[in-house]
Amino acid sequence: MRLKAIGAVEPMHGVAEDGMELGEIERSLRAAGLSPLAAFHPDAGDGVPPLAGATPARTLVLAGNAGPRMWQAYAAARGESGMSLDQWSERVLTGLAARLGARAVFPFVRPYLPFQRWAQRTGACHPSPLGLLIHPDYGLWHGYRGALLFAAALALPPPDCRPSPCASCADRPCLSACPAGAFVSGAYDVPACARHLAAAPEPACMDIGCLARHACPVGRGYRYAPLQARFHMQAFLQNHRRDKLS
Repeated sequence: MRLKAIGAVEPMHGVAEDGMELGEIERSLRAAGLSPLAAFHPDAGDGVPPLAGATPARTLVLAGNAGPRMWQAYAAARGESGMSLDQWSERVLTGLAARLGARAVFPFVRPYLPFQRWAQRTGACHPSPLGLLIHPDYGLWHGYRGALLFAAALALPPPDCRPSPCASCADRPCLSACPAGAFVSGAYDVPACARHLAAAPEPACMDIGCLARHACPVGRGYRYAPLQARFHMQAFLQNHRRDKLS
């Protein structure tokens, strides 16, 4: 089965066998505050769960964040309720799935699904020296909040065959930009990163986000705003502390 992916700029087009237009899915995701990041037709070895009644998923659309849209939508919906980002993502995508005749699945629900592998399966993302996936347009500033599974084989645009931006980056400034030296060994030293974030006074990473990410020249227009950066950095630190206690 030929691999297809949703480009970062061109809108999705095509009509499924049941009349569902891929463009409608794109518009629905964007209206809800999410970005359609990539799509492909799953094979048996991709680990994509079935729909109701064991119906196989014939199209998977990855949804997440790229740019400020998701953060703005989540912040407005959260208000004073304290609703978590995972709760918001589940509520939004489950509602869209019901309206579009799909099944919603998530990267934060056990048993964990291979979202990173799915992202690479589309051809739109590549591993970076930091261990994060890099996109030719979004750089390191994107993430996955869920996926919509469809029983129909939706018509998809041509695959995004652009090479990894890292392949032509000789200097690799991302590896030396971390003030905690969390990447100097060639692997992500999570404890070193967490110790640095927990330091007093707070390091700059807590206010603008990971400095190693900022060092990458790709996708700078999609960098997180300070409030979003602090939210994600605090969540990372809290999760690390919880994992140490569990």
